[in-house]
This record gives sequence, C-alpha cells and structure tokens, in this order.
Amino acid sequence: MTVIAGMVTAVICVIVTTLILAEVRDSETDSRRSETTAVALRVVYELRRGPVRAGFGTPDEVVVQVMDEHRTVISGTPGPTLNGPPIADFLPSASRVYSTREVCSSAGVPGCAWVIGFRVYRPGGDWFVYAGAPTVPWYVNSGLIMFLVSVSVLATLLACLRAWATVDQTLTPVDAIRAELAEITAMQSGRRVTVPESRDEIRWLAEAANATLDRLDSALERQRSFTSDASHDLRSPIAAARTQLEEALLFPDEVDWPRTARGVLLSLERLQAIVTDLLQLARLDAAAWEEVETVDLGAMVTIEIARTERTKRIVPHLQEGVTVRGDRLRLLRLFTNLLDNAERHADTRVDVTVRRSDEHAVLEVLDDGAGIPEEHRDLVFQRFARLEDSKARDPAGTGLGLPIAQEIARLHGGTLTIEDSPRGARFVVRIPRNVPERTDPSS
Repeated sequence: MTVIAGMVTAVICVIVTTLILAEVRDSETDSRRSETTAVALRVVYELRRGPVRAGFGTPDEVVVQVMDEHRTVISGTPGPTLNGPPIADFLPSASRVYSTREVCSSAGVPGCAWVIGFRVYRPGGDWFVYAGAPTVPWYVNSGLIMFLVSVSVLATLLACLRAWATVDQTLTPVDAIRAELAEITAMQSGRRVTVPESRDEIRWLAEAANATLDRLDSALERQRSFTSDASHDLRSPIAAARTQLEEALLFPDEVDWPRTARGVLLSLERLQAIVTDLLQLARLDAAAWEEVETVDLGAMVTIEIARTERTKRIVPHLQEGVTVRGDRLRLLRLFTNLLDNAERHADTRVDVTVRRSDEHAVLEVLDDGAGIPEEHRDLVFQRFARLEDSKARDPAGTGLGLPIAQEIARLHGGTLTIEDSPRGARFVVRIPRNVPERTDPSS
C-alpha cells in the first residue's frame, strides 16, 4: 500500500510539474518575444528620426543589429553583436515589413534564439533591424526545476509516510484479532475477539469472527453430546453381552447355551444397528452423494408399501407426477424411517400422503397414536434422543432414525418438521419439486 501510494503520488507530481513547466515556459516565451519586439520597434523608430547611434541599450539577453542596404552591420548592441557578423540571414519581405525565425547558428547569440527582423525604408535603399533573444529551455530555469523537484519529492515522501501510518493504524485491530484467534483452542472455545468501537469493516470482521466462534462452539457441544450419547448406547449392548457371557462361564454346566447365544445375538444386533446408523449419519454429514436422478415420490411410496408387510394398516393418498431430483436410496431411507416410526406409535392406522404444494413436493406420514407434545418436537430430531413412550414401545431402538431422515431432507434442499394434527404425530417433508418442461401442443 505504501509503495502504491508513493508511485501514484509520484506520477501525479510528474504530471503537475510538466503542466507547470509548460505553462511557465509559454508565459516566459511570450514575455521575451514581446520584449524583443518592443526593443526592435524602438530601434526602428529611432532610425526613422535621425542618425543611427553606435550602440543601443537593451534588456538582458536581448541583442539588436542595424544593417544598411549592403547588409553591413553599422550599429547594434555593444559587444560581439556590434562587431560580428549578422545574427540572422533571412530578409523580411517588402510586403510584410517584418519576419520572425528561430535561429540556432547565430554567432551573436549563444544557443538557439528567436529573432525578429524589420525592413526600414531609406532613400538610398532599405535598411534592416534585427532583434533576438535566447529561446526559453524546457526547464525554464534551474531554480524553478529544483523547486518543483523538491516539492514533488517531499509530497511523495509525505504520501508514503501517511499511507504507512494509515495502514498500520488500520491493521492494528486486525493484528489484535489475529492474536486472540490464535489463542483460542478447542479447550478454550468460549473466548471471543474484541469488537472495535468504530463502525467499519474491522468491526464487521470481529463480529463475523465471533459469530463463527459461536457456531463452532455449538458444533463442538453437539459433537461432545453426540460422542457421549454414542458411547453410552454402544456400551449398553456390549455390557449386556459381556454380562451374559461372564455369567455363563461361571456356571458352564448349568447354563442354557442356546438361550445365552440368542441373548448375545440380540445385543450384537442392537450394536450392529447403532453402528450402521452412525455410519449413515457420517456419510450424510460428509454429503457423500450417490447417483442423482429424478425420483417419483408416489411410485416410490407405492412400491415400498407393496413389498413390505406391516403390522398396522397403511392408507396411501398419492398424487401422480410428484417428482424431485435426488438420491433414490436415501429418499427411500427417509420414507422407511418415517413409516417405521409411525408404525411403532400408531394404534391401528398410518396415512401416507404425496402431493404438490407450490414449488415443493410434500410427503406426509400421519399415525393415529398418542402424538408428540409440542415441547418435545425439536427433541425427537436430536441424535440418540428418545422419549419415554418410544423406549417402552421399542427398547431396541437407536434414536437415530428421525435425525437421519431430517438430514436426508436437508441435503435435498428440503425440511422435515412435525405439524399439528387432530390426532397422532404428523411428519411433513417438503423438498423442492422437479418440474418437467412442458412441450408446445402445436409442435
């Protein structure tokens, strides 16, 4: 930033300096030419009044020569011009009386000079008056160029210092935020960065960092809770199987080994179900999609109901042509999880509805059981969370079916919620609908 500020300031100074030099040079050039012209006119006037003087007094750097009809220098500015050759070799035309030229080979003027020549009428022949002054150099004079260069260097230096101070002052709170973030670890995640009082981008950065830390804290808390619940649920079948085996080994001759084996097998089946659900959740968390295709929800529900036997009456209400884009196997897992949950809690009947709603496809699963109290509707979607009624109806449940269903709905851009119903629990899935393109009837 400092280098860029310095370069920009330097470019601006060069442009301004160039414009100033051009303006001053033009002004100085006009001034010299006016002065030279005035001196030449004065000499012409004196020449018309009477005899020619031997020398003329002129301003600094302006020289004058008077030549007779034979182009012989008869008078001029004291010095080399008076005794030297003509300072110009052009002749003013008789029609215009005067002419101007820029001469760079004059012996009387060092360097290049702007020369004006007048033709003066005399009875014996026309005389000529020449007046010249050195041209103004591009830098005008050394004092001006040194002043402008000094001001430019000073301005560039001040711009660099100001940019350095501004950036340093701006980045100071950023450095403080970085240092605080570096000290925050998983064990000290409750800390937050200091929010500056100023209303600028740095404050927004600090607020965004704190919001991110809040989300990380929530994720860490969910991870700890999930780990604790998973450890507890995994220990239960392992402990049950271990207890049965240890008891059998204490009295091997008195144990019904087939019964013991069946008990251990039940514990292993529960353990396997928990591990399978955990793997499924891990895949969902990683968003490991399989093949994405167009899925007809009505057809999927019809096939699933027809191929499985249920203990409760399943009543479908299906609207045709309700399609979504997604993973067929995962959508089927979502539906079976909801159907299994409804079957466990229903008294006699489960209603399954597939319909359109605006831009969404809606899948509803409604049982005629006791329902879920409103204060517990968020709890049932937490991993390993189980209500007392659920534990009584299905002791072998894992508490992961509904969280898996909700995560599948979320990955498809939809939602899974529990809505009010006259009786029982009403689970509603809403997923953005895949609307097929309509063809033109006339085509």
